[in-house]
Amino acid sequence: MTEQLPSKLTRNAIFLVLVASLGYFVDIYDLLIFSIVRVRSLRDIGVPDSQQVSTGQFIMNVQMFGLLLGGILWGVIGDKLGRIRVLFGSILLYSLANFANGMVHGINTYAIIRFVAGVGLAGELGAGITLVSETLSKQNRGWGTTIVAVIGLFGAVAAAMVGKQDWRIAYYVGGGLGIILLLLRLGTFESGMFKNAAEKNVSKGNFFMLFTNWGRFSKYLYCILIGAPLWYVVGVLVFLSPEFGKALGAKETLSAGTGVLYTYVGISVGGVFAGILSQVTKSRKLTMLIFLLVSAGTVVAYLSAKGLTNNQFIWLCFFMGCAVGYWATFVTIAAEQFGTNIRSTVTTTVPNFVRGSLIPISALFNVFVKHYGMITSGYIVMGILTVVALLSLSQLKESFHKDLDYIEDINLSEVSEKI
Repeated sequence: MTEQLPSKLTRNAIFLVLVASLGYFVDIYDLLIFSIVRVRSLRDIGVPDSQQVSTGQFIMNVQMFGLLLGGILWGVIGDKLGRIRVLFGSILLYSLANFANGMVHGINTYAIIRFVAGVGLAGELGAGITLVSETLSKQNRGWGTTIVAVIGLFGAVAAAMVGKQDWRIAYYVGGGLGIILLLLRLGTFESGMFKNAAEKNVSKGNFFMLFTNWGRFSKYLYCILIGAPLWYVVGVLVFLSPEFGKALGAKETLSAGTGVLYTYVGISVGGVFAGILSQVTKSRKLTMLIFLLVSAGTVVAYLSAKGLTNNQFIWLCFFMGCAVGYWATFVTIAAEQFGTNIRSTVTTTVPNFVRGSLIPISALFNVFVKHYGMITSGYIVMGILTVVALLSLSQLKESFHKDLDYIEDINLSEVSEKI
């Protein structure tokens, strides 16, 4: 019987990685479907072309605000009640929101439902990465989280393909995919580390723990800031590609949907290389450093491409995507920085705070646009975000070999870690 245990554990771990991967697939699909159908859906509900950008940014920001709040909600639930409950609750909420989105006829209703979808979406990635990180060995968890990201990010490809059809159908498909995934989740199992922590008399899922100690808070803030350039590329440079195309004198109208598709194909490819690089070098920090520097270079190439064609635009989006393909590595770093009793809170809130950072980043970008125009503003904001990310990365400790089975102590200035 004991000889069968490792085999059973391996099968369970593989199934968990698969389910987490498919969950992220649906997560990305729903997260990006608005970007892909933005123009057609807003026109269909009566938004004039002159208000496309402002209305689109408003709805996107509302969705991102939902992600911010949902990240805190699901993160706390994950540490208090378990990672599995987050997976079930979040997928159900955003699946229902998707179905409702297919029935909207007004801007305010559209925005409210995207807010609800954002709250639901906030729990998926963090819970999945936390489960995988706590279930696989420290030598293999990087491979597991890489698989989650690579398979999951192809949800963008599915969103782009389905988004070419009727936009309402695209939302219905997203809801249907979520319900199917919900059935698969019935076979998943809870993290052993969480079960051990649940039996201890310690503070669990206490979001405010991150702010009561400077060491914890600064580490948490650094984890968020190293991911900000990625969402700027996706949420501003690609999301507003039709407008950037005009500023660059593009020979044809650039499609945000096409840009999102090829950017996320690139992110998937980049995710493979980031995962391999971190495993080969045994360093998350070195991997992040390389990708942050390369991503800045690809953005410079994009913003300097005067008179670009659609074909050039596709390749630039692909290469920008490859260069910001550090999403899984970045989220894994966050998971590895904190103890079991607050790990879900951190791993769920960090990526959602990065997504939510699109709100101040967009506001900053718009301020610069008024004075310097779109192209110069694109350079300035990417420069600021890259410098901040590099400085933040330099302050984090290498976590590749870190043992994750430890507890954050709310009463001590230093936590008892097994490294």
